[in-house]
Amino acid sequence: MARPRRIVLVRHGQSEGNADDSVYEREPDHALRLTEAGLLQARETGERLRGLFGDERVSAYVSPYRRTHETFAAFGLDPERVRVREEPRLREQDWGNWQDRDDVRLQKAYRDAYGHFFYRFAQGESGADVYDRVGAFLESLFRSFEAPDHPPNVLLVTHGLTMRLFCMRWFHWTVADFESLRNPRNGETRSLVLGEDGRYALDRPFERWRAPEPYGCPDRVAER
Repeated sequence: MARPRRIVLVRHGQSEGNADDSVYEREPDHALRLTEAGLLQARETGERLRGLFGDERVSAYVSPYRRTHETFAAFGLDPERVRVREEPRLREQDWGNWQDRDDVRLQKAYRDAYGHFFYRFAQGESGADVYDRVGAFLESLFRSFEAPDHPPNVLLVTHGLTMRLFCMRWFHWTVADFESLRNPRNGETRSLVLGEDGRYALDRPFERWRAPEPYGCPDRVAER
């Protein structure tokens, strides 16, 4: 099994929806573009990624949303060294179809009270639903490592919640752990780096907005 040396997760640059949530009433979530600020964020992230990957090959998976495709394109990676695939299981949490801004704000308040992992948006998904499809993607990713010529780098261009849930699934964090962490900012990365002991570790932790409040199982603080 040719496990990659690093798995890099990237949140897309600032989107039209990040800048103005009224746009969801006029445009589907998956069709939203990057703002000028988001494009600049993606280009800056791309510069860092090019320095990180150097001449090494990369296996890239991109959420099917327009903003993630635009983010990946702005990285400016060498197409001769990158194998890219669109991966629907890395898409944003589904909040329903056409979204009423006031209704979404109300549902976000309900979610904050109920819990981000378990609350299901009307006609949409819960964090638990996203966790399940991220888990299915991980099974496919692990199978890809069986190829003896698998690239030494994996790149996932996705969304903030999906990044946290990917790490939750990988490191077996508790729900309480997940609930205590903030999303990364637009254009931010987190990398799972393979150590000499054969285990992966995050290059830097997610920020916390509160202390975990577990029901029973202890946190895996050392792995965050």
